[in-house]
Parts: sequence; C-alpha cells; structure tokens
Amino acid sequence: MSTVPLPVQGVLLGLVLTAAVYDFRFRRIPNWVSVLGLMAGLGLNLGLGGWAGLRMAAGGFGLAFGIYLLLYLVRAMGAGDVKLMGAAGSLVGAGEWLKLFVAAALVGGVLAAVMMLARGRLRRTLWNIGFILSELMRFRAPYLRREELDVKNSKAATLPHGVAIALGTLIYLAILWRG
Repeated sequence: MSTVPLPVQGVLLGLVLTAAVYDFRFRRIPNWVSVLGLMAGLGLNLGLGGWAGLRMAAGGFGLAFGIYLLLYLVRAMGAGDVKLMGAAGSLVGAGEWLKLFVAAALVGGVLAAVMMLARGRLRRTLWNIGFILSELMRFRAPYLRREELDVKNSKAATLPHGVAIALGTLIYLAILWRG
C-alpha cells in the first residue's frame, strides 16, 4: 500500500501534467504552477498528517529543491525545473521523491538519447557526458569550458525537462497503484 495519500497523488499528477504542457509549448514552467504545487503540498500534508505531515513536506521540498539547485548551478537544469521538483517533493516527501527522481531521470535519459540519435549527435553527446563527469570530479562547472553544455546557451541541445518529470511521475504513480 502506498504511503502517498490518493488526494496528494491527484494533485501531483495535475501539477506535473500542467507543467509539462507549459514546458513543451513555451519551454518554461511558470512560477504560479510551482508555487501552487508547493502550497498544496504543504497544506495537504499538514491537513492529512498534522505537524509530522508538514515536516515531511518540508523535508521533501528541501531535498528536491537542493538537488535540483545543484543541477541549476552547473547549468544542467532550468530554474523552472528546480521549482517544479521542489513542489513535487513537498507533495510526496523526501523518501518517495527519491523514487520519483529516479523515474524522471531515467525517462529524461531515454528521451535525450532518442533526441540525440534523431539529430545524429549521439557520439558527441557521449563524449560530452565523459567531459561533464571529468569536470565535475574536478569541481569545475562544465559549461565554463564548453558553452554548448550550458542550458541557457542557444547552442545547447535541450529538451523540455518538465515533460520528462511528468512521464517519470506517471511511471512512479503506476508503480504505486500496482503495489
């Protein structure tokens, strides 16, 4: 049985689907989507679990926001993605968010591979992954030496991560519903 109450699952689904539509159409996730998601996460979990629920929501927000903030700081993720995942974390809590994160990361990886194959850039992308890992191991931001690794640069090959988050969330929820 799921530790995430059904009303929370419904709000999570609405949050990520709304964000995915905006990200796909406009390549950005509006702040109002993430703010409403965060308020819903804090409010629902307070209402359903009291102070313990609020602590769980705050912990989920902190973990999700913190991890995605690090990705944002190395310019691997947009600010809207950071705020969206923080809101999702406030809904499901830290432990469940890690599962959602893994699903979204796997979906994002598959989508990126398909996109790179379609564009004939798979070899270059694999080389870039090695470069990124090498730079991060040296505590250097990869975008400083290769501008196409900066999501803010027009030369970067980007995909709407809100879509990957939504698809990953659908997989996460399907696993919850099966369980």
